[in-house]
Amino acid sequence: MSIKRERQQIRRMIAWRVAQELNDGDVVNLGIGLPSLVANETNSDIEILLQSENGLVGIGEMPDEDHIDPDLVNAGGQPITATTDACYFNSADSFTIIRGGHVDVTVLGALQVDQQGNLANWIIPGKMVPGMGGAMDLVVGAKKVIVAMEHTVKGKPKLLKHCSLPLTAANQVNQIITELGVIELNDKGMELKEIAPGVTVEEVQAATEATLHISPNLIEMPIPSDL
Repeated sequence: MSIKRERQQIRRMIAWRVAQELNDGDVVNLGIGLPSLVANETNSDIEILLQSENGLVGIGEMPDEDHIDPDLVNAGGQPITATTDACYFNSADSFTIIRGGHVDVTVLGALQVDQQGNLANWIIPGKMVPGMGGAMDLVVGAKKVIVAMEHTVKGKPKLLKHCSLPLTAANQVNQIITELGVIELNDKGMELKEIAPGVTVEEVQAATEATLHISPNLIEMPIPSDL
């Protein structure tokens, strides 16, 4: 790529760009791993209600090592903080919120996404996992599904013509944000709407198995000013 960035910078760049998609009053569920970093990048001028499927609305920024409460974790067991007006409830009520269509945006990582909007993010056959978690409910119940992830894994594309891993859900992904750009899933398939600074369209396509349709209004993806 034309510009090399450290992995920590890449993850922050993606999380920051995801945060720009969130609007005042949104109820947002953040998946474990990279998506959880979005909590640190939200605009302080608007109110975002971050929800965790284990029973909390009102997640604050991710804590540093000196401010970890072992009793306060998200659904993936990661330490979190709670805002002063946070609300706690049981898992059944939490999934009533999700299944009832009250989550505006869910942000998840992925193992694979294909050009039909199919998502595979819960298991690699033959590997032990604790279960599928709430992802299957979230991607169907949320009004918008954003996949936030690095574009490739060990140099291999994660954006495919057809997923080869077991699906989490079919035809549910609305948007993909990676370090290379912003891709929208629509009637065309995968449409590249924004491209990262210093990266060419040819480079993005070379890192993508799926066919990318280039938006006639393609723009440069905004990134944090300190990167």
